[in-house]
This record gives sequence, structure tokens and C-alpha cells, in this order.
Amino acid sequence: MEIKRLEDKFQKRIDREERIEPKDWMPEAYRKTLIRQISQHAHSEVVGMLPEANWITRAPSLRRKAALLAKVQDEAGHGLYLYSACETLGIKREELIDALHTGKAKYSSIFNYPTLTWADMGAIGWLVDGAAIQNQVPLCRTSYGPYARAMIRVCKEESFHQRQGYEIMMTLARGTADQKAMAQDALNRWWWPSLMMFGPSDAESPHSAQSMAWKIKRFSNDELRQAFVDKTVPQAEFIGLTVPDPDLQWNEEKGQYDFGEIHWDEFYEVIKGNGPCNRERIAARVKAHEEGAWVREAAVAYAEKKAKKNTEKAA
Repeated sequence: MEIKRLEDKFQKRIDREERIEPKDWMPEAYRKTLIRQISQHAHSEVVGMLPEANWITRAPSLRRKAALLAKVQDEAGHGLYLYSACETLGIKREELIDALHTGKAKYSSIFNYPTLTWADMGAIGWLVDGAAIQNQVPLCRTSYGPYARAMIRVCKEESFHQRQGYEIMMTLARGTADQKAMAQDALNRWWWPSLMMFGPSDAESPHSAQSMAWKIKRFSNDELRQAFVDKTVPQAEFIGLTVPDPDLQWNEEKGQYDFGEIHWDEFYEVIKGNGPCNRERIAARVKAHEEGAWVREAAVAYAEKKAKKNTEKAA
């Protein structure tokens, strides 16, 4: 009875739009849901650095290289904020990293696709980060305080990434015929995986209903996906590119675009580990973690040495 009373009180706080903080009582299922979602988000930021880092040394100009370096650095920072937010739920970062490396934890399926040309840097910024913004801006009002506060800075920086990507695509689309063809090819390859980023239709999503009741999520997967399509199609038209969907058309009655069926078999194959780059991505993260062990050890040793000095001074 006591647990039921606490759960009812907790839900009333949620319904009043009160923020839940780390020391507040929360249902164990709420805590586990947050750990799953925030850690998956953190893993996605860190793994998401890999396909873009692949192009840093091959950027077409110093300006593009500097911007891409800044973007990749931002993604690392986002991972840091989110791992820190996740730790407030009572789980150690080592556990989170181990779950990623052993395949127990998921990350966004979009990062298991290869970046074949420079135009992919534009498509990722415009489409992938655009989809991320659509997903993440409502998270600034999520019910868990540390997650909501982390998302404010993340969203500001993702907006810069989206503008950077769109500007790359616009430049290519207004360039030579070959450059425009490169931009169109990137759009063709990244469009459908970007729509899959929002997750399965709500009827098939095992977590959506409860997450929305707890106001971890504010909008359904389908609502977010529709909003993304409605914003992005006019952007493609403006720069003279064609969205690769023969069923795409404006629905005057609904005031939104109707679009073709998403092939979810591909999505499920990728999240099972059978995407083009799944193994490569995890291998790269494990290698980086192992090779960076000395940095972590040195930081711990320095912190312990400094703490000891401060203790001796105080004495």
C-alpha cells in the first residue's frame, strides 16, 4: 500500500509539471526507463562522432575542417553531459560504457550507415541533426530535471549543426552538376534512415505510452516524424533537391505531407547488429576506450594527489 501511495503522489507531481530531481522518490520503472533512454542518447552522441570524424582530414577547405572539428567536439561534450545526467540515477559510468561495448545497450541506428562522400556531412547535419532537434527540443521540458537541463545546451549546439549541414547541401546543390548530383545522392541514402530515427509507429513502440504518461516524452514518435517531414520537404525544394519518395504529396485537408511507407525490416535488422557498420562502430569505440585508459588513470592519479595536498594543507 505504501508503494501505491508513493506512486500516486509521484504521478500527481508529474501531472502538475513538477520536475523530478535525483534525491526525490521515484518508481523503479521510471528510473530504469530514464537510464535506458539517457544512456542510449549518450551512446548515440559518442558513436555519432565516428562517421563524421572519418571526413575531418578530407574536408574540402580549412573552413569546413574547422567547422567539422567543432561539431565532432560538441558531440563528445553532449555525451559527457548525458552520461553525467545518467549517473544521477545511481548507475556508474563504467557500467554504461560496458553495456555499450558488449552490445547490451543500443544507440541510434542511423550511425550504422557509412559516410561515402563529403555530401554525407551535409546530409547528416541537415537531416540527422534536424531529426535529433525535432526529438530533443521537447526533452528540454522532460520531467527529470538533470536530463532537461542538459538538453538546453545540447539543443542550442545541435541547431548550429543543422544549419551547418544545410549550408553544405545548399552550396553543393548550387554548384556544378556533379556537386548537385552528389548532394542528391546523399539525400537519397539518408532520407529514410532519418525517418526511422523517430522509432517505430506508436502502436508498435513498447515504451512510448508509459514515457508519455511520465512526461519523459512529450510527443509520440509519429507526431515527431510528421513534424520533421513537414519542415524538411520545403527545405529540400528550396535548394532544388528531390525527396526520394514517390508517394510524397501535400494533403490540403490535413495541412501536412502524406509520405510513403517506411520499410521497418531494415530498421530492425540494423538495431539487431546487422547494419552496414555496426561491428565497425563498436570496434572503434572499444579500441578508443582501451587506448585512452592511461589518460583516465593519469586524471585519477592527479585528482588523488591534489586531494591529498589539500588535506595536508588543511591539517
